[in-house]
Amino acid sequence: MNAQSSATAPGCPYRLDGTGSDIHGEAAALRALGPATRALLPGDIPVWSVTDPGLIRRLLASPDVSKDAYQHWPAYVAKEIPETWPLRIWVDVRNALSAYGTEHRRLRRPLANAFATRRVRALEPRIEEITRALLDELQTAGPDEVVDLRERFAWRLPLLVVNVLLGVPDDLHDDFRDAVGQLFVTDATPQAAAAATARVYELIGRLVDRKREAPGDDVTSTLVAANALGEISDQELADSFVLLIGAGHETTVNLLDHAVANLLTHPDQLHRATHGHTAWEQVIDEALRLEAPIATIIMRFAVRDITDQPTGITFAKGDALVINYAAAGRDPHVHGPDADRFDTGRTTAHEHLAFGHGAHMCLGAELARIEARIALAGLFARFPAMRLAVDPDQLQPLPSLISNGHRHLPVVLGPAATPATAASGSTGA
Repeated sequence: MNAQSSATAPGCPYRLDGTGSDIHGEAAALRALGPATRALLPGDIPVWSVTDPGLIRRLLASPDVSKDAYQHWPAYVAKEIPETWPLRIWVDVRNALSAYGTEHRRLRRPLANAFATRRVRALEPRIEEITRALLDELQTAGPDEVVDLRERFAWRLPLLVVNVLLGVPDDLHDDFRDAVGQLFVTDATPQAAAAATARVYELIGRLVDRKREAPGDDVTSTLVAANALGEISDQELADSFVLLIGAGHETTVNLLDHAVANLLTHPDQLHRATHGHTAWEQVIDEALRLEAPIATIIMRFAVRDITDQPTGITFAKGDALVINYAAAGRDPHVHGPDADRFDTGRTTAHEHLAFGHGAHMCLGAELARIEARIALAGLFARFPAMRLAVDPDQLQPLPSLISNGHRHLPVVLGPAATPATAASGSTGA
């Protein structure tokens, strides 16, 4: 069945599961319906779900595809999208993630400077320092104690790093940690979604006020200065932080989460990585391919009627699209019949789309890779006998069709390596 006929097939459009209970089962079902198929987001919002890697690349590189709901989503412009729709923040925001054309370039420019390769690589010593501190803290647990590695390591490391980049004061760290994750819950009630959004904006307001009073050499101060000069509006200022603290942080958390889980369930591949036979960069690419940290990103809009010649699919002007990176990463036409298997030796691992493509490709990709390399090398050097505390099929997914991670990652750390042994197996962490 192709994507065009799927819209009228029994059971279509495909209703996307806001609970995220089976991201890869859903992705496989959507792939079977064609390169793109009609679907419904929670709240019965009609979209196209795009799963084919080639089609995704063509759409994301096209100037005829926008992320600006204010200009290019007729249902939004006509106020047909309920104010209580729990996913509204993903289209209401005015930042580089949602802008189009010259507006996108204007809003992306200060962020691109902040994430320039030279500046990001200069953060490596600080990332190593943060990693060591977190590992020291983990080591206070007994060798047989069950530890939630997502909460105590995978979640905290990226947040502490992005807080360094943004210049977030220490006393706001925990508040941001608790608030940000709620933005990705896609089965929330309208009341809970509204409360989560309000809490995040309250914290952003406090951060901006602090930086207006005492600016520093950080991204927040740069954006506050741009706002003072009239280069970005108050809403664009606040929404840029939603992007930086929200989307950028979540990607790295899920990357670490899934990389650790897969290495612990594939001890032969873990051995190859920790003994220098497989580069950590290859491990990271395979984890990104197999478990795209952002499973489905919402949303994009056709600026005009678009007919994709290779597939013959036509997207009408104003059609809303969501990009299913989870489906693309396991496409058997790209990655072979064993695309559902974790294999750090896979030659196509680097062909994933986990960081996006085109004008909106993730600015933090280099930072995420550096964090993951330092974190994974340091973690397994410090705790070489670490193991999962539950069977892999007992790991519960996040309640989200957007964010692909686990609610918890319970592990038993085992005895810590001696300092000399740990140093020999690490990359500075």
